[in-house]
Amino acid sequence: MTEERGWKHSDDPHIAITAKNMRAMAHPVRMQLVGLLRKHGPSTATRLAEQLGLNSGATSYHLRQLAAAGFVEEDEERGNARERWWRSAHPLTVWTVDDMADDELDTAAGFLRSVLAAHTLTAQRTLDAFETMPREWRRVTDLSDRVLQLTPAEAERLSGELFEVVRRYRQIDHGGPAPEGTEQVSVVVHLLPDATATATASEGETA
Repeated sequence: MTEERGWKHSDDPHIAITAKNMRAMAHPVRMQLVGLLRKHGPSTATRLAEQLGLNSGATSYHLRQLAAAGFVEEDEERGNARERWWRSAHPLTVWTVDDMADDELDTAAGFLRSVLAAHTLTAQRTLDAFETMPREWRRVTDLSDRVLQLTPAEAERLSGELFEVVRRYRQIDHGGPAPEGTEQVSVVVHLLPDATATATASEGETA
């Protein structure tokens, strides 16, 4: 299920996630499976299971659920009668809370918790390898944050501008060799409204 929805500043091919899609994706294992397929390219349930420390039967089940929701698909060019290969159906997933009813927000929150867990795992793996990284990669590893004073419109504009900057850099291409001297780099962007401030503002609106 693909549509031109979600972040309006993105014209990349994507799957627009709905509440139904979120329920299928809001599982730590499924989040990791999609991430592995997007990062490393097509794979089999057996290989993915080895990477995640699971059995292939459970991995196959999760892949089928992801396929039903439109996140992954069979790679028929690689598959055969004995082994099915899977690939990510889209390079990224986008969503917008504007397309969700108020009674679906708990589903969105569950999905975002799975996303956050995946981001945390990515950061932890980097830090686990930090001491053995080449010096030039240690220098560019960054876990920074800054607090800004913004309106919702400014925050939305900031998100779009950050996304446009990221798009200017080389994307992963599983169809050819990686350029010499390059490594895969995860760019994680969190734009987090202050929970206390937004709660106070909401109370003021309803008073």
